[in-house]
Amino acid sequence: MLLRLLAAAGPLRSPPGTTVWWCRRTPRRCQHHVVPMQPVAPCSSQKEVPGGAPDAPGEVWGSQRVRRTFMDFYQREHRHTFVPSSPVRPRGDPSLLFVNAGMNQFKPLLLGTADPRSAMAGYRRVVNSQKCVRAGGKHNDLDDVGRDLYHHTFFEMLGNWAFSGEYFKEEACSMAWALLTVHFGIPADRLYVSYFGGDVAAGLPADDQTRRIWLDIGVPSERVLPFGLKDNFWEMGDTGPCGPCTEIHFDHVGGGRQAAALVNADDPDVVEIWNLVFMQYNREWDRSLRPLPQVSVDTGMGLERLVAILQGRRSNYDTDLFTPLMDAMGQVSSVGRYQGRTGAADHGRVDMAYRVVADHARTLSVCIADGVYPGMSGAELVLRRILRRAVRFCSEVLRAPQGSLASLVPVVADVLGDAYPELRREQRRVMEVIDDGELQFLSALQQGRRVIDSTLSKEQTPPGGFFPAPVAWSLFRNLGFPLDLVHLMLEERGASLDHQEMECLAEREKSLSRDGPEDDAAAAAGGVKMDVHSLALLQSQGVPHTDDSPKYQYSLDAQGRYVFAPCTATVLALYSGGRGLVDQVTEGERCGVILDRTIFYSEQGGQTHDQGYFTADALQDVLFAVESVEQAGGYVVHQVTPTAAAPLRTGERVLLQLDQAHRVACMVKHTATHLLNLALRQLLGDRLEQRGSSVTADRLRFDCTVKGSLSVSQLQDLESSVQNIIRSNLPVHSMEVPLEQARTVPGLRTTVEQVYPDPVRVVSVGVEVPELLDGRTDRQTSVELCCGTHLLSTGAIEDLVIVSERQIVKGISRIVAVTGQQARQAREEGEALSQDVESLSARVSGSAPSCIQSANSLAKEAGLLTDVVDSTAAPQWLKRELQTQLKSLQRRCNTAIRKLENKEAADKAQLLLQKHSDREVLVDCVDADSISMVMKTVNQLSDRAPGCLVMLLAHQRHSGKVLCACQVPKGGTSLPASDWALAVCRHLGGSAGGSAHVAKGAGTCDDITEALQWAEEYARRKTQQKKAD
Repeated sequence: MLLRLLAAAGPLRSPPGTTVWWCRRTPRRCQHHVVPMQPVAPCSSQKEVPGGAPDAPGEVWGSQRVRRTFMDFYQREHRHTFVPSSPVRPRGDPSLLFVNAGMNQFKPLLLGTADPRSAMAGYRRVVNSQKCVRAGGKHNDLDDVGRDLYHHTFFEMLGNWAFSGEYFKEEACSMAWALLTVHFGIPADRLYVSYFGGDVAAGLPADDQTRRIWLDIGVPSERVLPFGLKDNFWEMGDTGPCGPCTEIHFDHVGGGRQAAALVNADDPDVVEIWNLVFMQYNREWDRSLRPLPQVSVDTGMGLERLVAILQGRRSNYDTDLFTPLMDAMGQVSSVGRYQGRTGAADHGRVDMAYRVVADHARTLSVCIADGVYPGMSGAELVLRRILRRAVRFCSEVLRAPQGSLASLVPVVADVLGDAYPELRREQRRVMEVIDDGELQFLSALQQGRRVIDSTLSKEQTPPGGFFPAPVAWSLFRNLGFPLDLVHLMLEERGASLDHQEMECLAEREKSLSRDGPEDDAAAAAGGVKMDVHSLALLQSQGVPHTDDSPKYQYSLDAQGRYVFAPCTATVLALYSGGRGLVDQVTEGERCGVILDRTIFYSEQGGQTHDQGYFTADALQDVLFAVESVEQAGGYVVHQVTPTAAAPLRTGERVLLQLDQAHRVACMVKHTATHLLNLALRQLLGDRLEQRGSSVTADRLRFDCTVKGSLSVSQLQDLESSVQNIIRSNLPVHSMEVPLEQARTVPGLRTTVEQVYPDPVRVVSVGVEVPELLDGRTDRQTSVELCCGTHLLSTGAIEDLVIVSERQIVKGISRIVAVTGQQARQAREEGEALSQDVESLSARVSGSAPSCIQSANSLAKEAGLLTDVVDSTAAPQWLKRELQTQLKSLQRRCNTAIRKLENKEAADKAQLLLQKHSDREVLVDCVDADSISMVMKTVNQLSDRAPGCLVMLLAHQRHSGKVLCACQVPKGGTSLPASDWALAVCRHLGGSAGGSAHVAKGAGTCDDITEALQWAEEYARRKTQQKKAD
């Protein structure tokens, strides 16, 4: 077999006409300055030769041709199926922030959980180029990007796969070697291979089979190198398929030298280019390894590194994947062109900035085009940090004008758009999101600087003292203010950060976010999940897949009530998480029950699973409650925990009892979701895309691409449009159709991330499916590919009210709606809120409040009512109107309070002036409930006695708290107000802050007379000392 493959591949030589650029000796570079001694000619001036190898000096392998050659080799010569890259947002995989490897989308195949009706289930040989992002989570290259010449947050992974034992080590190695040495013409003497050398502690033998394969291919033994678990044993995660891998490494220097010692030694001259993983084990929950029922091959090669090799470059950033971006940035930068320097040679980090901006522009373009927008949590938070890092380097180091980052998006689309058409399709949206993010960040920088200055002033941080770590963390977490910029600003102001406390805050946040992606996976592991061995055993034993078609068997009776056909089934298998497949389970043992047929809907397509129970024929008075229902490899797994002494056994007959009220409620919400999708399209246009949905018995949630929040009129029109369809009581049709035929239906709505079975269920409102397939109608209607359960006519929805609409991240709106009785209740709640707001408005608009207390009471009521409006399930359009009214009322109340406070402050100031006429230092107490009132009185006094040092204390007798405010003449240097207030408040056990002119603070005391006397004596002593000096 091996010899046939090599013979078919041809001799190990470069194709005819290939320029032997490998013979050119490139000057050796030091580790910290890996750039050519001579300037690198920009790739934009190099000519790509279509369809063949380079055949003249200066003509190179273009990146598009490299990618195409890889695909053609596996598709045409080795019968692989091309599968497009999945979006960088993982499909239903909470363990990942981003897709970070080519195998991510094929996990269901590796785990044995792929839907047998889907195209994926039929994959045997696959090839593709996968968009990958490694930033955040376990694989995080963000901090390394820019420092060297090869790290990236976004990269393309070329890969080929063999599933279900289609081929294994021998064929994988032979094909890889032939592609590199024959088709790409890479000299064999520049390549080294590594293999798994075994691990005694783990009980794993060396992969001698792979070693023999490489030797048979012709690789010299001194170039076939063994390594351990860290380098040559690949694992999907803490559990799951894994196995030994073999890597191919390339020596940039060559020239006949022996570089085996530099393999896996982090030497930039000897780099890994291809990893071939042989999945032959499964890592169990107890960390043991079990052989997989069927082996698979998973290979991955970074396109960027391969292109760099084929174009004769040491740096990925000197290839045609990046040089157009470097050229574009050079045209707007004020610090010169890109020179490719690193380390100490890169003065001012200019070249690092070029690399950061180029890399991040690619990452932002790909992620936003795939629907991942900068936000405040998870992948969105990571993307926000990438955007802001790019903006900083762009503006601060490259000194490029605002908007320069977004101007790179068309360049990214031009370079990558042929492979990933969505980059051209979403170009305008990507640019808008980046521009908006840049504006927000620049605003956050200004706000952050103000917070730092204010905090330093308020806290009176001494030179060399620590800045409050919680404030710094809040700036970083909430405003996106970079921590290194916080450090720089504090250093300029003579302060610093407590790094130990910052680490504690970071760890605390990490622990609080343990319900994030990685922890979701761990939590899921606690449930009953069918393992790959049990699924394979079921298939090998011929256990048929579950027939779940009864879930669609329901009708309406004469009274219009839904009737569900009775369903009796046989227990085919029982799965216990700790014991695998078992014959019976007993009381308290959670298990997965696989039946030959079921009426229960398994959670998928955004719709929650059905609820109910089943009873065994042998013991009909014992109920087995169904806790959850999931799909796994064509089997419907019902999670059950027996609560009676009677066991549940395989072969038993059971009667399935559906919670019909719960099911109908889900049907109502799911059909309403389709109507909402249609109404949104009619309102906002066909460019609107669904980004997710959730259907439960209580409510529906729909996420879609919208530039900004919907207006009041748009929300009203949206509700009205859906209600018109409800009142029309249109029939809802559904039918299974071959997937390719279904995709031809005009106006069909699909979800980008969804993998559809074949045949697929088409759900249409008002028009029968055959009519749509035949093209016999031009009527615009709701038609979607959907596996969910739906009503038979729209009238049963009764009513729909949107109770929430907000932007979860920039450009994506989340709509929450209720139906039926809940919708009517929401309208009633809205009417009650309207009456409350009208009542408050009448009182505010009536006679002006006569005292501060009554004005404060109205302002407080407006604030409380605002919170009630925000949290009440009422029509969103109405809540927006009420919020606008309440804001206006709040402003009027605040204006009235200010006027009353100013009048009262003036009166108090007049009395105090009469009491303390012609005094240089005026210290007294005042009756006031707020620091604002104390401050206003101080201001009034200072205006009327401009040469006087004024301090007022307000003693809150019920709590013992003392409010303090002071003001000194401008330009006077005898006693800064901040020093005076801080001294007095510290004397009272509190703190204060402010400026040299005005300051305020608080403390506590029992004897206000003593506090007044101390404050006055302090001021007089300081002023006298100043005069004496």
